[in-house]
Amino acid sequence: MASRKRVDLVIPVLNEAHVLENSVAQVRQYLTQSGFPHDWRIVIVNNGSTDATGEIAARLAARHPDVACHNLTRRGRGLALRHAWTLSSADAVCYMDADLSTELTHIQPLIGAILDEQFDLAIGSRLMPGSRTGRSPKREFISRAYNLIVRLAFRTQVRDAQCGFKAASGRTVKSVVPRIVDDGWFFDTELLVLAEANGMRIKEIPVTWHEDPDSRVRIISTAFEDLKGIVRVWLTLRRHRRGQEAPADGRVA
Repeated sequence: MASRKRVDLVIPVLNEAHVLENSVAQVRQYLTQSGFPHDWRIVIVNNGSTDATGEIAARLAARHPDVACHNLTRRGRGLALRHAWTLSSADAVCYMDADLSTELTHIQPLIGAILDEQFDLAIGSRLMPGSRTGRSPKREFISRAYNLIVRLAFRTQVRDAQCGFKAASGRTVKSVVPRIVDDGWFFDTELLVLAEANGMRIKEIPVTWHEDPDSRVRIISTAFEDLKGIVRVWLTLRRHRRGQEAPADGRVA
């Protein structure tokens, strides 16, 4: 009998003491009761919280053998994901935001794309036909404008680069994540662009997503930093296409 595959579900958290315990309880309940076909572990990565998030994460890990936690002193969603994903020995890793904006029923198709369909990356999309979203007109406009810029700059087919709901194979983590420069919100886009530039297969799935009314994402400053990241990665890829600074293994750094 073949051994069961393992999945690490990462939840990066920054000052999420008000929702963390309930969110972990919901994810555990879903995975336990839904017939999820793989062994799983929830990994909480506390990155620079100044509230009780770290204490709650440690308490949950002590209480539940299927929950682990890491505490980082620096902030950054990308930093948190890089830390948890590169330390993981699971067959697939994924992440979701602590507010659980994406419905948990999408976990199975997300992981199935990696472990059953052999995609390198699987990503949730709020912009595909069939997706259902509820968010403010301001965030909707900024999201669509940003993703249009990404598609034009990199000629990518990905519709939604920034949805906080993604999964990757162990091979993808080993080959792409060490080459990602950004430690913040642009980590997601850089992951997708570098993976696509290296010929990896990406599956995008429509999701049901609801905006967190308590979201503390600074939309304007985050968008500005993301635009700087687009320029940086575009220049890097352009240099490689011209044959400058070409890495010895043929991959894009």
